Amino acid sequence: MSKIVAEFIGTFALVLFGCGAAVLGGDHVGQLGIALAFGFAIVAMAYGIGPVSGCHVNPAVSLAAFVAGRMSVKEMLLYWVAQFVGATAGAAVLLLIAGGTAHGLGQNGWGPGYGGGFGIEAAFVFEVVMTALFVIVILGSTGTDAAPGFAGLGIGIALAVIHIVGIQVTGVSVNPARSFGPAVLVGGQAVAQLWLFFVAPAIGAVLGALLYRFNVLKVG
Repeated sequence: MSKIVAEFIGTFALVLFGCGAAVLGGDHVGQLGIALAFGFAIVAMAYGIGPVSGCHVNPAVSLAAFVAGRMSVKEMLLYWVAQFVGATAGAAVLLLIAGGTAHGLGQNGWGPGYGGGFGIEAAFVFEVVMTALFVIVILGSTGTDAAPGFAGLGIGIALAVIHIVGIQVTGVSVNPARSFGPAVLVGGQAVAQLWLFFVAPAIGAVLGALLYRFNVLKVG
């Protein structure tokens, strides 16, 4: 139960901090500030709840851990529930704070009128590749031979860099729960495009995890 609560809290915080920076502070902090908010949120949660649950706070990360042989299917499914509920709760609190002043909740998307207007092909490739790279960083930095105490920092920096590169492409998901929470409350196009932020991160997570599963990348 403590792991499930930790995953709920971690995903709640990720959405509230990261999407909150975009919604409440985006005009002031810009793309770099939003990217750092997501990265710093992961760093904070990694050290806060990492010892409890591993701080996945991302269904794609839990899927990768399962594929790599680091967790059971039952535990993965329980993590997923906590992550999706936590993300939705985080988006709901953000909606309460922002109220009618918000033009969205930091939802992901693509196409005309969103970010840089990138098409579906660019969005799909970005989410697959970046999720795979993100998972590689996570699985490598949390292995038994990794430098102790630095995983959270490395993972947070990786997430920040991914956001710096991709906010204009999709708003950056690499995390189906992070996409789900804002989308279900915003509705409309955000929900219609939600499928990509489930499928592409899942593919990327599996690709990254298979490198460890079959010892292409070896870790202790």
